[in-house]
Amino acid sequence: MAKPKYDGVVDSVHFKPGGEVAWVRAYERRGSTFSDHVLIDRDTLIQKLKSGKKYVVGRRVPLMASTFEVDQPLKVVRSGDQDVLAVGDTQADRDRLDDVPVI
Repeated sequence: MAKPKYDGVVDSVHFKPGGEVAWVRAYERRGSTFSDHVLIDRDTLIQKLKSGKKYVVGRRVPLMASTFEVDQPLKVVRSGDQDVLAVGDTQADRDRLDDVPVI
């Protein structure tokens, strides 16, 4: 089996009242397998993405351990003087995680 080309899978997000991401629930790659879900705050996720880690939006396939259905990549976009989290090719001026389930 080929090693996945991503370091983590974000399956849901929690927003602050102002629309900024508070934290995400994700699965992180640990060698050839993935962790149980972990909560990653916004600043930590941005740091991981800036350091070269690749995160995608997706969901775990039930009863298939470390198998995921993945969609679009997550990225950090610079908007003015702040960093913004976005999905796919979206250019945004605020956090835009479209199609990611909200907790």
